[in-house]
Amino acid sequence: MATNTSKHTLYRLIGVPATPDGLRKALDHDRLDALDHTVQEAPYFTELDIPALLVTVNDVRDQAEWCPEVRRTTGCDVAEPSWRSSAVLVLAVDGQVYAIGFDQGFRLIPDRLKDTNFGLTFALRAVDPNAVFGMTSKVLGEGRTDITMIAGGAPVSRLGVKEYLRIVRKVAGEIHGVALTRTRLGNDTLVRVDGGYGLQLPLGIEAKNLVADIREVARVCRQNSPHRALEFIEHVRPVRDEATVEELDRVLDDVLGDPASGLVTAAMPYNRLDEIAEARNYRIKISKSEWRHSDEFDLEYVLKRLGMHRPGHRVPALRDAEVALFRRVGDRASNDLATDPLIRWLEANLLSIGSRRFHLTDNQWYEIGERYLPEIVNTVTRVIRPKASVELPKWMPGEEESDYNENAPKRCPDAGYVCLDKKKVRNPLKSPDTLEVCDLLAADGTMVMVKQASASDALSHLFHQGLVAVQMLLESAEVRERFARKVHDVSGRVIPKDFKPKRVVFAILLKKGVDLTPDTLFAFSQVALAQTVKLLEERGVEVEVVGIEADAADEVHDVAA
Repeated sequence: MATNTSKHTLYRLIGVPATPDGLRKALDHDRLDALDHTVQEAPYFTELDIPALLVTVNDVRDQAEWCPEVRRTTGCDVAEPSWRSSAVLVLAVDGQVYAIGFDQGFRLIPDRLKDTNFGLTFALRAVDPNAVFGMTSKVLGEGRTDITMIAGGAPVSRLGVKEYLRIVRKVAGEIHGVALTRTRLGNDTLVRVDGGYGLQLPLGIEAKNLVADIREVARVCRQNSPHRALEFIEHVRPVRDEATVEELDRVLDDVLGDPASGLVTAAMPYNRLDEIAEARNYRIKISKSEWRHSDEFDLEYVLKRLGMHRPGHRVPALRDAEVALFRRVGDRASNDLATDPLIRWLEANLLSIGSRRFHLTDNQWYEIGERYLPEIVNTVTRVIRPKASVELPKWMPGEEESDYNENAPKRCPDAGYVCLDKKKVRNPLKSPDTLEVCDLLAADGTMVMVKQASASDALSHLFHQGLVAVQMLLESAEVRERFARKVHDVSGRVIPKDFKPKRVVFAILLKKGVDLTPDTLFAFSQVALAQTVKLLEERGVEVEVVGIEADAADEVHDVAA
């Protein structure tokens, strides 16, 4: 029995006229010119008065790219031909242009024309929030992409996505109440979709059914609101205002002039995960320089090269630069796995324009949603104290973090500190992993976490460390017993074997001895702190964040922890 549908990824194109000529201009002609290809009108769509082009390509080679390497490795006379074909269908439905790739055909449409939020927009409005199969998200300030998957589906709350810390770029799950061909003509009442850069779903094979499915997708995007449990994902939106983008670019240009600032990090484009897994050769081209080859993405080279440009020319150079991925070092340029603007491979920490805060990721500026920002600011302001409830010593010139912790007990004898820096206990979750519970333990049981930091990742790690330590103490009898034994071994002090923390103090020395305030705390760190406070306070643990006073602050080393 013939099936009525087939799973494909549907792309919505932007800035493309819904005319036959516009469809042709949407194609990547540079790529097509390097391949044997055919462009033809699709008669079944013409009958429906739908402009549509089908482009087919054949990549035929007398010898596959891997043959020379195999000959060198084996001594065998190998010269196998290579033949790969693909296609793309470009069509205009109700004034909007869409594209569907077959095999590698999706690469025949330039990425700059693809609506990067199309698939996600549909998913947030159609996916059942109680039947989410997975999410792909960017972790703010860490240059990390996380993929969370649950094979059988689950409520979105079980995926552990912390809305303050991430930009969700992809949602997969079941949809219902959407009149697609699969539900109209088949036996399925539920359909699984995957929405991100594009929208992967079963689409009608017959022309009339495909057009009907596209219209139904467009209706959902246009008329429906996001499900309440998923709407937080849209609170972080890309900036569209040109004047704001220009001002942010000026701020970024200044940041690029200081490669050691730590405000710019490497980040993988979320829709390139498959290509990155295959890539063995990265090529980077900035301005008029030659293509630089490396085995991995070379952030140090990128920042150094951009920093050499004059003020006002760094961001233009960044936006013109490219990154190309290849399977092998010797692959020709037309055989790239993917080529992207270099800016998609960088992430900038939250930058400020007045009271508004932004960050750059995946070639887009984002502003933190207004509904969440006040709560984050209020939480951070509430827990940052001018003075801790326990005494803290000054940070002396030339002192390292380990020295500070070791000297704290004798400098503050009334606090009754035990130095536990690097005094770890075995982690029962996985041997031989260990767990550092805290740096200092006060006589009243206050746990103090100390950090000298010049970048947001160090503080994000500090807050996460504190959260994990408290959770392990609260949940694991084995950890509590080992911690009590460690305290006794180090100091002779006896604490209850069922010790449970009531207060955590995060003691921080910012770079160059800057006073710790809500304004000077790194913006990404504020987000991480707000989430940590929320989780710890839910467990009945008080949180304080204090700045460590530096003696002769200008002489304190500026060390990135």
